[in-house]
Amino acid sequence: MGEDKGRLRVVFMGTPDFAAESLRALIASDECEVVAVYTQPDRPCGRGQQCRPSPVKVVALENGIGVFQPVNFKDQKDVDELAALGPDVLVVAAYGLILPQSVLDIPKYMPLNVHASLLPKYRGAAPIQRCIQDGEFVTGISIMKMEAGLDTGPVMVMRALRIAHNDHAGQIHDELALLGGQCIVEALSRLRTGSYELKPQDDSLASYAKKLSKQEGEIDWNRPAEQIHNQIRAMYPWPGAYFQWTNETGKKLRLNVVPGEVGADDSGAIEPGTILGEIDGRLAIATADKVYLTPEVKPEGKKAMSAEAFACGYLKDCTVD
Repeated sequence: MGEDKGRLRVVFMGTPDFAAESLRALIASDECEVVAVYTQPDRPCGRGQQCRPSPVKVVALENGIGVFQPVNFKDQKDVDELAALGPDVLVVAAYGLILPQSVLDIPKYMPLNVHASLLPKYRGAAPIQRCIQDGEFVTGISIMKMEAGLDTGPVMVMRALRIAHNDHAGQIHDELALLGGQCIVEALSRLRTGSYELKPQDDSLASYAKKLSKQEGEIDWNRPAEQIHNQIRAMYPWPGAYFQWTNETGKKLRLNVVPGEVGADDSGAIEPGTILGEIDGRLAIATADKVYLTPEVKPEGKKAMSAEAFACGYLKDCTVD
């Protein structure tokens, strides 16, 4: 047990909603004072291509915290500006920039990262989605000391979270965001009092969670239903899972599919990708081995439709026995 360091001066670095939850937790904590926030530059989005602030920037401004938005840290002036803030700790969560060693060396004690996996598994940009895509039943949060490698630093705090069979990436993202806030506050409490241990990662157990692409959302119904279920859950809400469906007249239509559940065996007698109709409020689609049941689809260029509405609008029969 070391000497209590008092409230820690924290500079927070993050951008999306996931990071905003950690920032909120730090602002509410007695362990630290958030003296500044770094986030990605405002970027155009939406139909009007208007620049919008990141969720982290919104939280910072709501709480009267100064915001810095360098494009990167290649300019020495940006590094010097950060150093002048005199942080005890850098807290980084989904910032979206690779930090050079000159930045990692700035804090008095250490830079800490909030990562959404049980390291060393799923290092990289999309740990939540890749974990679900692989059919894992457990994920979690790791608070690690940052070093030059990608998510390779020693871990201070780790907490697990169960993934239920039908949970999708959006749900797990929100749960992990809250858990991340709790874990980073715990890490600062340990750092403050010196009652912490940094556990090196076992690189031989490491796996990499590469960034998602929109193309990965395309469904191949020739695969087993369980694999398809994991894909649809992992891709929801972004980039979304979809397939090209051909109706009775031969017209092709792209359909986005929301997560549902695996249904009964179809013995492979029906061509995979065939829409069988609506069963108990869900649209039944044949896979290689079972039926997949989804409550909602979205035809390209149209609003999302319930299974019943789609069956009655696009299929001959509204129901399947």
